[in-house]
Amino acid sequence: MAIKAVLLDFNGIVINDEAIHEQLIDELLLEENLRPNPQDIVDCCLGRSDAACLRDLLTLRGRTVSDSYLEKLLDRKATRYQEILRRLERLPLYPGIDDLIYQVRSAQLSLAIVSGARRSEIETVLSLVNWGDYVNLIISADDLPFGVSKPKPDGFTAAINQLNNLSVGLNLQPAECLAIEDSFAGIEAAKRAGVPVLGVAHTYPYQMIHRRATWVIDHLYELNLDWLKPYYGTSGSPSV
Repeated sequence: MAIKAVLLDFNGIVINDEAIHEQLIDELLLEENLRPNPQDIVDCCLGRSDAACLRDLLTLRGRTVSDSYLEKLLDRKATRYQEILRRLERLPLYPGIDDLIYQVRSAQLSLAIVSGARRSEIETVLSLVNWGDYVNLIISADDLPFGVSKPKPDGFTAAINQLNNLSVGLNLQPAECLAIEDSFAGIEAAKRAGVPVLGVAHTYPYQMIHRRATWVIDHLYELNLDWLKPYYGTSGSPSV
């Protein structure tokens, strides 16, 4: 059994944009006459979709909103996010992401982004760095039922199914994928989908990630896919 596909998280793995998201979420709360709290971002938002994050933040403050109203807030945030990125002289990409994409392409593996971000946000970043042709598939928050978010495994399951639809004869199985995640919610989602997961300590300390992921590294630039091939080459598969 060999690695056939790499399934990347986006925020926290591809781009270091947590500060931008926190700023925009704070703006939305203030516009709703609600007070932001940095700890709430950690508790409600890391690794989860904006819809799940915002709904929980509003609920914590006694505010119940309809799906349609929440969609308007999400659209406003996504528009502002894209405007901020387009004004930046240089995107805050994580060191090593370009090399990882090179490794994936050199090994002729499928590459999918599995994220709770909006599709427009992901596509904006890929367009700005000219990586659109390198990604075979995007599974975003827009591709799942509204509000469905990691740690549910739906995004990973959808990615595997769609990669199989895109490539006749691929017959991709969860154990033949490598998920790369930085959050507890993302790691749990991958494991629940049966996908071995590499945790990267971009967001949480190494020791905390180590307890949850199949493998762990401090920084993305440390990753060499060749190191993992022996684990996939055994008669079994990596333990998730």
